[in-house]
Amino acid sequence: MLWIKRALSLIVLVTVATCAAVVLVYFTIPAGNTTQTHFDTIIVLGCPARLNGTPSPEGRERTLEGVREYRAGVAPHILFTGGAAHNHLVEARVLAQFAESHGVPASAIVEEGQAQDTIQNAYYSVQIMQQNGWNSAEVVSSPSHLRRASLIFRHFPVLYHTHAAHWPPEYSLARILTIWYGEATYTAHLRVFGFRHSRFLPAQ
Repeated sequence: MLWIKRALSLIVLVTVATCAAVVLVYFTIPAGNTTQTHFDTIIVLGCPARLNGTPSPEGRERTLEGVREYRAGVAPHILFTGGAAHNHLVEARVLAQFAESHGVPASAIVEEGQAQDTIQNAYYSVQIMQQNGWNSAEVVSSPSHLRRASLIFRHFPVLYHTHAAHWPPEYSLARILTIWYGEATYTAHLRVFGFRHSRFLPAQ
């Protein structure tokens, strides 16, 4: 039937247009507000820990990237942020211990253990930065998470640039694409419609 073919064509067209719009809105979010390559601190965004006290695959990769950047001299400190948001384990503590096991001295590590989400990651991390007289940070997280993090950090009076960790090698391509799709859709919505009011997020 002709009308069914036309309807299906319209559905396909709308779907493709919607996906294209999401991709455009998502991938044009700036990676930061500075082009500098050295910072006061590296901020590693939290990720749920496993119940056995070890990092999740993404938490592990975020931490390892933070360690690599620290060793490369990008910043003299690593700030791990994340509270007990998903279970009883404080994410920052788990990630910090993992970093120490990979040779980062405890004196170079700062832990922020209150944050319950990415907005609070930024809020409490910036508080710590201000307390230490720091005004710049490289923000490390999973590749798909960085644009949402950038949308959040741009609300705060600090210089920042985002930096992607590797995807866990045990993740399948299908899993990675599913994560990208969910994050891109959510972040594009936030960019267009804004964030809900939060006492942790300064108005712009």
